[in-house]
Amino acid sequence: MAKAIFQKNQRVWVESVGAWATIEKLVPIWAKGFDEPVRVTYDVGLGRDFQANELRAEQEADELADAAPRWRLLRARNKWQTPENCRHHPFPGSYPVVVTDANDWGGWRTPGAEYDRDPHKIEYQARLIAQAPRLLVMAQRLAEMIEETPGAPPELQRLAEEGRKIDQYLRDIPAPPEGYVPAGDEVHAAE
Repeated sequence: MAKAIFQKNQRVWVESVGAWATIEKLVPIWAKGFDEPVRVTYDVGLGRDFQANELRAEQEADELADAAPRWRLLRARNKWQTPENCRHHPFPGSYPVVVTDANDWGGWRTPGAEYDRDPHKIEYQARLIAQAPRLLVMAQRLAEMIEETPGAPPELQRLAEEGRKIDQYLRDIPAPPEGYVPAGDEVHAAE
């Protein structure tokens, strides 16, 4: 039967939310005819119970999390629909917001109509964007490791080169097109 992996008051990393939380309560799931719970979920105070595979113990947290900026996936209240009107959403009544600033502002969000059209796609994009800094650090470390490894297989060398190209693309600031005038800076002809 199911055994609890985490303990009450233990600090865990909630992967799907991208935040640290403390386990407030263990929630055993019982089934008729069994003497022990068939599953254990964890209440961490984030609005729903999480399974063990969605949580990571503090000492198991990736070192990548320390090397990369901390972008977080938060949930904002859905102002355009009630939870009853959007039961097909993964988290009815809310939508994902990726926060890229330490002060919980700035980042990425999606228009409501687009989220309603394909909420699972938008949830995936939000998780991908929130993990982008960690993926970049991983690609940089992989490229460094392959560069230092003599006789690395050609496929790994190609992957490392692709990682370097992506990193360079992110660092380069393109020049504005010729004749470009930023909005609000138009030059008006003298009358």
